[in-house]
Amino acid sequence: MKYIGKFDPQKDEVVRVMDKDGKIINPKLAPSISDEELIKAYSIMNLSRRQDDYQNKMQRQGRLLSFLSSTGQEACEVAYTMVIDPKNDFFVSGYRNNAAWLTMGQTVRNIMLYWAGNEAGAKAPEGVNSLPPNIIIGSQYSQATGIAFAEKYQGKKGVAVTTTGDGGMSEGETYEAMNFAKLHELPVVFVCENNKWAISTPTVEQTKSLNIAVKAIATGMPSIKVDGNDFLASYAVAKEAVEFARSGNGPVLIEFDTYRLGAHSSSDAPDVYRPKGEFEDRVPYEPLIRLKAYMIAKGIWSEEKQTALNEEQDKHIAAEFAWVEQNKNYPIEDIFNYQYAELTEDLKDQLAEAKEFFAKYPETKDGGHH
Repeated sequence: MKYIGKFDPQKDEVVRVMDKDGKIINPKLAPSISDEELIKAYSIMNLSRRQDDYQNKMQRQGRLLSFLSSTGQEACEVAYTMVIDPKNDFFVSGYRNNAAWLTMGQTVRNIMLYWAGNEAGAKAPEGVNSLPPNIIIGSQYSQATGIAFAEKYQGKKGVAVTTTGDGGMSEGETYEAMNFAKLHELPVVFVCENNKWAISTPTVEQTKSLNIAVKAIATGMPSIKVDGNDFLASYAVAKEAVEFARSGNGPVLIEFDTYRLGAHSSSDAPDVYRPKGEFEDRVPYEPLIRLKAYMIAKGIWSEEKQTALNEEQDKHIAAEFAWVEQNKNYPIEDIFNYQYAELTEDLKDQLAEAKEFFAKYPETKDGGHH
């Protein structure tokens, strides 16, 4: 192992390859990754950022419901999903994982359809083992543990990767899932994207632990803390952790030290609770700036390529949203039909009542089902 077991979370040691200016400061820790893979990773990060920006504008115009963005957390999200096989491994997400969803193969169209209120958008494309967004904080850890248990029981080689934030690590369910996973030495990689805020509660008011990574010690599993805004460091550790789990060594917890540059959600106002100057202090460390600077210095990127990429992605995002606006509506029956194999008598009564209500007050549909 090059990283796992080499960096002590009890000493708050952090894996870092590049500095905030994109310069390599620990070349021995740099992963082996091709220029093509670097450009692909950066392109997805850039797409996610521009999609977040576009969605925010549409939400402000009343054309999209509230959503949660990955802005500021793109490097680690792209890194930990690039190193798994979408067809044979599993990604069990939370709700703030736009960059990870894109990397897994989810479409911009589906993601925006989901945030427009249509659950069909949560369905992953064929051959992509990405579960729907999970809103119940912490429960994705249990789901991933269950999937990993099934993979091991059936003698398969699939690995489950799951993620939550620093707030999710205060949930009892996350510890229970990690404990069970280690007890049975399951192939699961637990990720914590420590973005410093759980809605309006800072990490320092959630836990007295030195960091998040030390929370795995009681379970007996290895853990490691990584600069989550450093794509190279995030990719290197995530790849090793997945290989570690796939080889039958059991679970790993990775804490990605990152920062939520945006609001908790598009209906949140972070300036109300975030200390003055904190955002400005964190911007120079954000992941796109660092990876772009590294790629330019490496000779594989330029401002001309950046302009072309932005224009191409902006056109794609706008076209996908135009489709969403034309196809976001769904029949009211969809709200009830998928609870059970057959509609119960209670659900039949509720459906009839809903139909009667919306027939009487059609203006209350507000662009949703019809």
